[in-house]
Amino acid sequence: MTGRTEWPGDSPDSSRAEKELSPQDPAERARAICLRLLTGTPRTRKQLADALRKREIPDEVAEEVLSRFEDVGLIDDAAFAGAWVESRHHGRGLARRALARELRTKGVEPTLIQEAVDQLDSEREEATARELVDRKLRATRGLDRDRRLRRLAGMLARKGYPEGMALRVVRQALEAEGEDTDGLDESF
Repeated sequence: MTGRTEWPGDSPDSSRAEKELSPQDPAERARAICLRLLTGTPRTRKQLADALRKREIPDEVAEEVLSRFEDVGLIDDAAFAGAWVESRHHGRGLARRALARELRTKGVEPTLIQEAVDQLDSEREEATARELVDRKLRATRGLDRDRRLRRLAGMLARKGYPEGMALRVVRQALEAEGEDTDGLDESF
């Protein structure tokens, strides 16, 4: 059990359950929708606003409810962004660039995104890149050097690591395994 309040017919997009259980007052419906969505997982103000719009809550009512939720601390985009960065970097190994992209899609303000991704210094980011490469390195043994380089650097690129850092980390890992890395800079 996740500690989430179960409503009859409840599902992440259960508008039927909301209509059956929610009062006719749009503000009450908006509060109920927001509370239900915030129960399972933190959300950004934009995510909640989109959910209210989808459920045809008038914009002025949605704005009033969302502002009140912010005032009492139920919506905190800065805290959301900080927790997102910590979780996704630690759990998935994502770099600052990928984390910023994800936060933008969630509707977090650019200044809050910058503050959140600044939690990760370049040393920590590079250490995570090394860990990712070390885990994947064994699976590339037996492949030629250039193919290994492309696979490992590509994996880091997909996770948002800068090209220069990705190539440096992969090159160092290959050198530590005894691979000849002369000429790698010219070929890539």
